Amino acid sequence: MFGAEANCRLVWPQSAVASGNCIPSYSRICLLSGVSSPSLLQCQAHSFSSLSSQFTSRFSPNSHKSRSLSRFPLNASSSSVGSAEYTEEPATKVQFLTTLSLPDCSGSLSLLGTGFREKVFAIIGVKVYAAGFYVSQAVLSKVNSWKGQSASKLKEDSSLFSTIFQSSLEKSLQIVLVRDVDGKTFWDALNDAISPRIKSPSPTDESALSTFRGIFEGRPLKKGTFIFLTWLDPSKMLVSVSSDGLPSSVDATIESGNVSFSLFDVFFGDAPVSPSLKDSVASGLAAILK
Repeated sequence: MFGAEANCRLVWPQSAVASGNCIPSYSRICLLSGVSSPSLLQCQAHSFSSLSSQFTSRFSPNSHKSRSLSRFPLNASSSSVGSAEYTEEPATKVQFLTTLSLPDCSGSLSLLGTGFREKVFAIIGVKVYAAGFYVSQAVLSKVNSWKGQSASKLKEDSSLFSTIFQSSLEKSLQIVLVRDVDGKTFWDALNDAISPRIKSPSPTDESALSTFRGIFEGRPLKKGTFIFLTWLDPSKMLVSVSSDGLPSSVDATIESGNVSFSLFDVFFGDAPVSPSLKDSVASGLAAILK
């Protein structure tokens, strides 16, 4: 449970069934009142080669003050802790490493955008989590045809996000909880979003959902917990959960194209659960491709 009021539960968005492209969805989420301040997340940094100077730029004019960095530009402020570089998601103050390495990934991933999920409950905006989207540098080679387009156009182009998803290049979504959540409640909400997108689940889909469910049921998820959803290719996704910094292992491997796509669509479909995340990723891509 979330703590403050037992009568509400988190409900993820529902949408049409999965297909080869991103599809419209209609978000529906209810959660409890009361906002907890997110913890400052400090994790060990991993070495990462600088992007070429053509990808170096300042953050968006609408963002907090930041300095120029040789990495994907983001709509957030930058800071350092020791040798680690962080980008702060402004609404939640959660800090994300600008580059990281994850279990079973072949190389480092770069932060492309950050955002948050908020639900207005009793006229109060309640933050649910912060999120950051990481990609392999190689993803740039797949999106060159969108060069020169504005962030607003990129955000509305479902084929762009479909191309990113369909590429066999590593990408990962980091979710950082900003309040305590019961594992079963988290899974129920997640399943409510995924299942309606799969019209006729195959035995493979059912097995994948069962594996997914087993990660969270009976597992308390404390404020500050990291959940990484890492796509290795369109039909293979790794799930890692850690309450103590970056994960050192993979909790489960989900091998279902329908389940993998449905989850990606929750965040990057036509009606994403976190508009700020999709906006930030589009802005990051626009800055790189200008």
